[in-house]
Amino acid sequence: MIRAVNLTLFCLLFSLLSFAQQRKDSTILIDKNIIVLSDVVVNNKLNVPSFIKRVKNDTTFYKAFRNLNVLGYTSFNDVRLLDKKDNVQASLYSKTLQVIQNGCRSQQTLQKQVTGDIYNSDSSFNYLTGEMYGSLFLTKGAVCGENNIVGTKEFSTEGKSGIEKHKEQLKMLFFDPGKKIPGIPFLSGKTAIFDDDMADDYDMNIDMGEYNNTSCYIFSIKVKPGKESDVAIDSMVTWFDAATYEVLARNYVLSYDAGFYDFNVSMEVQLMHYKNYLVPSVIRYNGNFKIIFQRRERGVFTATLFDYTN
Repeated sequence: MIRAVNLTLFCLLFSLLSFAQQRKDSTILIDKNIIVLSDVVVNNKLNVPSFIKRVKNDTTFYKAFRNLNVLGYTSFNDVRLLDKKDNVQASLYSKTLQVIQNGCRSQQTLQKQVTGDIYNSDSSFNYLTGEMYGSLFLTKGAVCGENNIVGTKEFSTEGKSGIEKHKEQLKMLFFDPGKKIPGIPFLSGKTAIFDDDMADDYDMNIDMGEYNNTSCYIFSIKVKPGKESDVAIDSMVTWFDAATYEVLARNYVLSYDAGFYDFNVSMEVQLMHYKNYLVPSVIRYNGNFKIIFQRRERGVFTATLFDYTN
């Protein structure tokens, strides 16, 4: 009987030691960030420090949107503003065609339906959500002299104010997640997910899977329970092409409450290839935010881009 108990204890101890060793083998420390690797990533012998450096310095995601400057495409634009009960109170649905000619891009509206007070009397957007959408995907007149070159990928709010400053801050958060964003009170450092002083706020994981039949490394971060008030990026999941390390998709959940402003936003971005170009295919947004002296906005939008040409 005693021998059987000892054998059971030995087997249990051996299992615990094996599990601990397995956890040790699948966990790596980069600076002060503990990153958990799935078995398939370990077996694939991914150079994790190099991979994390690629994540921090990625330009492929931003490049995909810069490619919109030099390509023609068709887009379905679906923008909706909601009331407290999530009923639609204003909306825009349109189909647009971007045309590239003589080094300039311009946009034609093929279909358009509008409800509620989506626009002001001067045809400008009556909502910040709509204005931000328009700045990213809708063009007025001809825009000339642009290119798709990505240099140092640095954004700056210097010399900007009002909506132009907010657009630049949005670009920082959207295209360069994980970096500090200047000019937003109480928020700047809370977006710097890779900084050493935020290492205890997040769980970070690398896994492998498929996205649109392409083998990908899946890098995910998620705020730890109880740390929500210390961060602005609650979660972010990015699919990187395992062969080229291009970003193929990214999902975010962002939230923060500073008292005089607050937001809770989720975004989903899907990319695809057109010839040698990486381009956006679907962008989804669901946001609820309030800025002091402004009304609360609850909005959702979807941009669907297709039929690219050059």
